Amino acid sequence: MTLRIALDLDYLAANVHGRRSRLAEADRLDDLCRLRSLSDLARHLFPQERFLSVVEFQRRLVLDLVRELASLAAHIGGASADLLDWLCVRFQMENLKVLARRLAQHMTVEDLQPHLVPLPENLALPVEALAAAESLEAFGALVPQKVLRDGLGRAAPLYKEQPRAFFIEAGLDCGYLGEVLRRAGDLPLADRDDVLGIARHETDTFLLMLVSRGKFHYGLGAAMLRPFHVPHARIDLGRFEKMLAAEDLAQVAGLAKGTAIELLPAGSEAPDAADLEALAWDRHYRVANRCFRRSHMGLGAVVAYAAIRRIELANLIVLSEGIRAGLDAGAIRRRLIPRRQGDPGRV
Repeated sequence: MTLRIALDLDYLAANVHGRRSRLAEADRLDDLCRLRSLSDLARHLFPQERFLSVVEFQRRLVLDLVRELASLAAHIGGASADLLDWLCVRFQMENLKVLARRLAQHMTVEDLQPHLVPLPENLALPVEALAAAESLEAFGALVPQKVLRDGLGRAAPLYKEQPRAFFIEAGLDCGYLGEVLRRAGDLPLADRDDVLGIARHETDTFLLMLVSRGKFHYGLGAAMLRPFHVPHARIDLGRFEKMLAAEDLAQVAGLAKGTAIELLPAGSEAPDAADLEALAWDRHYRVANRCFRRSHMGLGAVVAYAAIRRIELANLIVLSEGIRAGLDAGAIRRRLIPRRQGDPGRV
């Protein structure tokens, strides 16, 4: 069995190298930024299909990624498959976040439906029952994954005090990321460090944004954010406490340097949360790229590919929104990961 898993992993690692060559990155991404209509963008990515709306197009992009990650997990077994299976749960979690908005923002199911991603049967949720839940406790009881229910449990007392979707989303993220770290820690030693590097960076990014948005946008105190710290992140509890006590986002950025972000924000103006998020996702792209090259034929290459593929998805969604808004190529490209200052409209 161990030999079979190793052989399948060799095949899988070679496979993702081929897939990587077809992703919308670098010059190919620049070329897509020059397109002037959503129909042109859709035709480049899905030549045989027609889409009635940008929402339909974006749902198709997400569903493609879900199916691809599920197919990767099907090729191997053991702790490696457990980890890849869990990466697919992210999309179930995102649907839970959408459904939870009905609780906090009193939205109708009809309003939410276009934002739910169709998922494979093993990730399907009891949508009607979740949408009908009248309390966070009732909602949480319907969540299939225990660690996500536990995350909602962290959010419950805070949500009762201030019914904000922010707490629900933070609880779900906290539960999801804690399980990513646990499963990454169970991997064979040969793969563990590479995969943990990616998982820890994503967790550090979550903690950075938890402080940046929770404290400096929503005005939440340390006592309301501390419960969402994720153990085994590189931003340990001591550093997290210092970030919660920081007087401004410049101090937060300084404390996050070397973990969630690589460089401090450029310029003399005070950074905002969006600046820090952009820096964190730029670093995530670099961390995944390094892992993809270093691991090469190991599980690290597969997990790195999944991270890069997720960034590609985010870029394509931003790109489709930019085209819909009539932004020029340079303005769109500056919003994509990794950030660039050049203008791809120039040839």
